[in-house]
Amino acid sequence: MSTVAFVVPFVWLGWLVLTEWVPMFPLNDLTPGNHRERITAALINYPFPLLIAAGVAVNQRWSLIASTVLCCLIMVGHVTSWWLPYFGVSTAAQRESYRRDYARTLKILPTEGRDVVIDVQHMVVGVLSVVMLGTTLTATLAA
Repeated sequence: MSTVAFVVPFVWLGWLVLTEWVPMFPLNDLTPGNHRERITAALINYPFPLLIAAGVAVNQRWSLIASTVLCCLIMVGHVTSWWLPYFGVSTAAQRESYRRDYARTLKILPTEGRDVVIDVQHMVVGVLSVVMLGTTLTATLAA
């Protein structure tokens, strides 16, 4: 078993928990009005890294493949939630969610002419997601 592939999902989960529940404005904007949405996101997102880490720990070909598939789903979700909207492919619901929950958060990408701009907290999620996919895929290919 790859220790790094086992640990990275917990780092990913830790970052999500930290930025979704600990106020650190302007890195995040935890207004009382988005508490219900944060709980829903936690119920959807938090099991993924636990399942990925479990699959790596089991260290069987099938469990590693399942973990890699889950990592791919996370990447698809991240790209769909942040990068496609940044490049203009967004729904009204995504634009409203961005305006309500992320418009005031820290950004390093250009914002002019953009309805949705990925913020720093979610850029870190993206980097950690790529690392998680890479380490899990490496563990899978090594098995």
